[in-house]
Amino acid sequence: TTEIYTLSLHDALPILGLSVLNRALHAHRLASADPHAHGVRRHDALVARLGYGAGEEVADGLWTDARELIDAGSGRRRSRRLPAAQARLAALLTGRHAPLACEELALRARFDLDEGRAREAALQVLVALDAALAELPDDPAAPALGERLEELRRLHDGVAAAAAAALAGTLGAAERDATAFALGRIEAALRARAAALPG
Repeated sequence: TTEIYTLSLHDALPILGLSVLNRALHAHRLASADPHAHGVRRHDALVARLGYGAGEEVADGLWTDARELIDAGSGRRRSRRLPAAQARLAALLTGRHAPLACEELALRARFDLDEGRAREAALQVLVALDAALAELPDDPAAPALGERLEELRRLHDGVAAAAAAALAGTLGAAERDATAFALGRIEAALRARAAALPG
């Protein structure tokens, strides 16, 4: 039985198919040691087709049979950035705002967590938290983050324990919950920081 299929991304791509594709891309990233390979999201898609064919046939972009998935809302704009995000982008590009290492680390942790890579997420959240606790107290927005910084400090022991469990291969539900909660609080602190920075 031939069970090979390929997917070209589209807004209508089902979440399950997207998850399978991202697992394949993650495996490719590891196998090729390519740090630039990354996952994709639904709105990155140009078109989605679901079908089947023999290996060589599909490799050449051909199909025994395939259907293009139709999105009723495909006429809408693909990117609708919030005004705040647009303003932040402009501030970053012009140098009015400085990017923080913890922002990138939190994004990587969120991607790992969303893709079901709990061990990687636990390790990444610890690094993101350490970076946040090092960077945010000296940030121009620090006066608006006092309580949030205290909360992040209180979460550190639990996050460190989750990371240790991840290294030992014993990450359980409690540690996964601690990881997810801490990441949410880091993200909340970063949103508050962005809102407090002068335009």
